[in-house]
Amino acid sequence: MKFIKFFDKLEDTARGKLSRVPIIYGIIGGIAIVLFWRGIWHTADMFEGSGGILAILFGAPISTILSAVVLLLTGLFVSFFIGDRIILSGLTHEKKVEEKTESEVRAEGAILLGMFDKLERIEKEIEELKKDK
Repeated sequence: MKFIKFFDKLEDTARGKLSRVPIIYGIIGGIAIVLFWRGIWHTADMFEGSGGILAILFGAPISTILSAVVLLLTGLFVSFFIGDRIILSGLTHEKKVEEKTESEVRAEGAILLGMFDKLERIEKEIEELKKDK
């Protein structure tokens, strides 16, 4: 558990610092993603080259079908290839986050904070009502 908390805090710190330099953040993230998928690809090639059942499972047609089924079952297919934000912004006819101005993003943040405060007050009122019963 300490191991997970350590990396969670490390991630928060890294994201906080890197978010101030988005181009560097993008370059580092892009390189890491490409290397990650390169490793997966080469591992699959190794399994395919080993022969037997692994060669069949990691062959192109079967691995495509299996991965599509897993992505569909987990709900990641649409989320990954299209993205939730794009779908939601299309349904609500809003701008994408990267098209919004800083003032629009700040205004949305203020609205969300206001909603959060209201929810906290409602929770407290519900707890008080429960205690009174």
